[in-house]
Formats: sequence, C-alpha cells, structure tokens
Amino acid sequence: MPLYCYPLCANLPYTLKHDTFTHTLVEPSSTSSLLSFLHHKHPHNLSRHLSFASKFDEIYSSHAMEEDRKMFGLVSSEQEKCYSKELDVAVRAVHMACCLSHKLDHNSTHEIADWSVQAIVSWIFSRCLGNENFSILVKDDVKTLTKTDASGLLESVVKTVNEILAESPRFGIHETKSPLGASEIIDMIKSHCNNFVGGLSGKFWTLSPVDQHAVALSLIEDGEVVLGVLGCPNYPMKKEWSSYPYSYLRIMSKLAPPTHESWNKGCVVYARRGSGKAWKQPLLLHAHDKFVWPNHAKQVCFSSIEDPSLATFCETVEKANPISHSFTQGLAHTVGLRKQPLKVYSMAKYAAIAHGNAEAFMKFAKAGYKERIWDHAAGFIIMQEAGGMVTDARGSPLNFSKGLDIEGIDRGIVASCGATLHEKIIDAIDASWTSSCL
Repeated sequence: MPLYCYPLCANLPYTLKHDTFTHTLVEPSSTSSLLSFLHHKHPHNLSRHLSFASKFDEIYSSHAMEEDRKMFGLVSSEQEKCYSKELDVAVRAVHMACCLSHKLDHNSTHEIADWSVQAIVSWIFSRCLGNENFSILVKDDVKTLTKTDASGLLESVVKTVNEILAESPRFGIHETKSPLGASEIIDMIKSHCNNFVGGLSGKFWTLSPVDQHAVALSLIEDGEVVLGVLGCPNYPMKKEWSSYPYSYLRIMSKLAPPTHESWNKGCVVYARRGSGKAWKQPLLLHAHDKFVWPNHAKQVCFSSIEDPSLATFCETVEKANPISHSFTQGLAHTVGLRKQPLKVYSMAKYAAIAHGNAEAFMKFAKAGYKERIWDHAAGFIIMQEAGGMVTDARGSPLNFSKGLDIEGIDRGIVASCGATLHEKIIDAIDASWTSSCL
C-alpha cells in the first residue's frame, strides 16, 4: 500500500500489515520557520532580507497556499494522492540501490555502483510507473560505458545489475523473466537518462549515485522539488559511532549484526512536498526480509539546539577545496560552534542533520564552481518539509528551475535544523567573508 494515501485532514491511527501508525498534522512548516527567521533580523540587514522574502514568496507561494488549504480542510482527494505512487516507487528504488552497495566489494570502483544504480532505477521506473514517459538527469554520459576500453566495466555492471534485480521480489517488484544483457542495459539508460535538460517547465527526476555513501533521487516538476529520497547505505545510526572511520563501522557491524531493534547502519530518508514532515526507514537487514510499508519508519525530528556553542556542524571528508575547509572552520569558530565537527561524505550530510547527529553544514566553493541540482534536490525537500532550512549564504532559497545547475547561489550553501541557528550562521558569513580568500 503506498505511503501518504490516507486523508490528510484526518488524524486517525491505521494499521498496515503488522504495524500501527498515527499521523498528525501539527508539524512545523517551512513557512513558519522562514517567518521566524525574518522576524529576528537586525535593521542593517533589512534590504537583504526583504529581497530574501520576495524570492521566497515567488518560489514557495504555492506551498504556503497549500498549507492554508490544509488548515481549513480544503484539500481534495486528488491532492492527497498527488505523487504518492511516485514516492512509493522511488523509496523502493533507493532501497534496492542501497542493497547494491552492500553487495559490492568495498574496493570496487565507484563506476560500477554508479552505472548499476542508473540501470536499476531506470528498470524499476519502467516496470512500476506504467506507460508514464519519464526522464532522469544524472551526471554521467552513457558514452563512457560504450567505449571499447570499457568492456570490463560493462561486464561488471551487467553482473551487478542482474544480481540486484533477482532480489526485486523482496521489495515488492516483479523480477525480470530473464537476466538483462549488456545491450538491454545500455539501451535502457540511453532511453531514460539525460534526455531532458531541466528548467522551469516539465517533470523529470534527478539521480546522484555516490558509491558507498549516498544515493539521492528526487522528482522536480515545473522548477520545484516535489519529492526526495536519500539513501545512505553505510551511515552509522548510532551517534557514538558517527565520528569513527568507515572501516571501524564495517568491523563493528560484523561483530554485532544489526536487528530492527538495534538499527545501527544505513537508512533511507524521504519527504513529499506539502506533507510537513519527513520519514526515515532502516534498510532490509537480512536476505529473508521483505519490504512492507511502512517498513519500521520513524518520523524525522531535528535537533532543537539553537545555541551555536552547543551545535555540531558537518565537515566534508573530501579535500578538493582546502580554502573552503579553512573558511568553514574559521566561520564555525566565529559563530560559536565549539564542538568537534562531524566528518561526513557527500549528501549524507543531510542525513546527519535529519538523524539529529548534527545541526548544520556549510559548503563553499571557489568562484565559477557550479552546484548540480541532483546533489541537493532530495536533501533540500527533506529539510524543508521536516522544518529545517537550506539556503545560499545570503539566505535566499535554492532555485532548481534553471537546468542542470542551481543558478544564482551566493557564495555557498547553508543547511541547518532551524531558523534561529540559520540566522546566526548567515550573519556570521557576512561578517567573515571579506577577510577570506574565496
């Protein structure tokens, strides 16, 4: 049974298989977070934040109207079901992609995982979305896979894809009648990946597979992110483990095999626009486990910390931009972040905040660097619906309507668990920027 197919204006428990869930509609919305954010601004920043408010209103006016309609019980049955099927399929697809990560040897090249995830998601969408014509934006060009010197890579991808598709019944999806061949996999990727450039109109998916660390899948329609799913197959769910290297986590997982009660590694986090909440699920832990909604889902609850001195911020593990590292560390000190930073790979930073292991992350880049929509769309909608904030360094909302890139970003991206902390970080960026080398 698809998630979110209950009446939105009801607050009644219901039972799915063996689990009983109660759904409430009292979660903080992104609009209320924004109003709080703007209300506390100092006069000398007024013009900047009036601009912020104008842009936010332009991009999110439909979201605010939807919240008002909910308040007065005016949401129609058609609106209740909007994107429920897509979300159901996307969550299952990301679970299967995370399963792939656990199947691969840790020393396997990231290319095997990247191409295999593209093929698996394309196959699942083709199988589950009926005759719907879909397009997926990804960073890789399939020409790489068809080069003469890529035969070994292609062979590994075909083997990996068929191993995962053989397990599709565990996830509620009918398996293939026979294994897919190399030409079928290439044709499937060609047919659905990178045949649309994004923009202000149209409906398309974005996919960012990042080997062992994260798989992000989002749906964008008419320039707005409408749902996002973020899978982190190796993210440590125990906070005390989050500061240890991945090799340590692998050893501990073998010494103490996980159960649903001791959920200690891997998660899938997801949200849909207008729901006012986000959810996280554990991965399927054993070969005999089957995916059944709601799959032990728990509602995402951000940290309530507002004092920078008590907050933890995520620091990227990758050292591609040492200047950004230096500035971020200096800024953290300026704003009062005194706790040891949490080192997190890629988009898993959004999961760290969603799980309450951190309160914020900041990402800055040298002039000319472009942030891609597939790297942030899923995390953005999850943060927004659960009550957090994701903006650029000026406080303006991210714009996903300009094609492959998130255009108009001022200096960098800031994500935090709430408006008060977000405001303090934004103000500290302004105070520190003039002395930086970025």
